[in-house]
Amino acid sequence: MVANRERESGITIHLVDEHYDRGTTLFQARCEVTPDDTPETLAAKIHLLEKEHFPRVIDETIHAR
Repeated sequence: MVANRERESGITIHLVDEHYDRGTTLFQARCEVTPDDTPETLAAKIHLLEKEHFPRVIDETIHAR
């Protein structure tokens, strides 16, 4: 992302199926990739998204079934 000069990155939370990264998408969140970002700072942004959203989405998914 940083090396390719992408403008944004993020996370996708999805159900797992027999194909890699192809299960039903439950949630997506994005973050800006700035010119000052390094792989480490971008990883930190992504980890914050994961910490913020994974528990809620998992909880909502479990209780919706």
